[in-house]
Amino acid sequence: MTTDSTLVVGSGFVGTGIAQRLAAAGETVTLASRRRPAHSPDTYGAQWRALDATDPEACGRLLDRLEPRRIVLVHGPSDVTWCEKNAARAAALHTAVAANFASLSGGSRVVMISTDNVFDGSRADNAEDAPVSPANAYGRAKLRAEETVLGAAADAVVLRVSLVYGHEPADAGKWLNFFAACAHRLLLGESVAVPEDQWTTPVLVDDVAEVTAAVLHAEARLPPVLHLGGPDRVSRAAWASVIAEALGAPPQLVIPTPRADTRYASRPENACLTSSLLGRLPATETTAVRGIREGARSLAAAFASAR
Repeated sequence: MTTDSTLVVGSGFVGTGIAQRLAAAGETVTLASRRRPAHSPDTYGAQWRALDATDPEACGRLLDRLEPRRIVLVHGPSDVTWCEKNAARAAALHTAVAANFASLSGGSRVVMISTDNVFDGSRADNAEDAPVSPANAYGRAKLRAEETVLGAAADAVVLRVSLVYGHEPADAGKWLNFFAACAHRLLLGESVAVPEDQWTTPVLVDDVAEVTAAVLHAEARLPPVLHLGGPDRVSRAAWASVIAEALGAPPQLVIPTPRADTRYASRPENACLTSSLLGRLPATETTAVRGIREGARSLAAAFASAR
């Protein structure tokens, strides 16, 4: 019998944020990933299971044991630069995980977290009905995973999110989200060279978790694809200036730089999403998504206290 629990596949930054939100509401939550999370789920009321999500038999055993009512796929690899250098491998990994859980989900609701990189960046924003045209290998891998999930799972939703940000410690042991990477350097008095010609609609990880929880628990069947973008369309350079202001860092530490000269060269010019449906759905119509200034103010103390 299916239990009233949630399985989150992927224990990185976004997966952990979603698990924390669900556990805080008193839900039974299990994270599954190849490696143990840096932040132990025990500390916030969840549990962790080791899993090679590309192994269909291992996935089947875990699902038989947990019988979750809800499944969230936040699987990787998510490093855009790595995916560009390992395109075939990235596509194979994303598709395998999507296929395993979509085919074995039964009646469970499956929510797959996807990306704005399924668009080529030629438009200033992209609503749910915009034609897809992946900008890079990461976007192509995610699009294949989207198609796999929607084609095989009985109750599936793809939630595409814009650039997700939030607090991460400096020693997280991986490439930090953009806000965290800027904040730690700025607080050390170090300059940050960031693109002046790449735009995004950033969304706070807590808001991603809130929307994901609402989608998971929505009673009615939902549209197959939903977009979650923040309310502000902003260049990375302008966003970094907002971060510096919130932290009280000298504004001259932010150095606007051409995208082609940074690690963001393979990202689309416009990594922006318009949420045209979330505000009209009963499950999400009252969910507020914060802008970059409010998000920066909410995070400033956590970064400052870590110094």
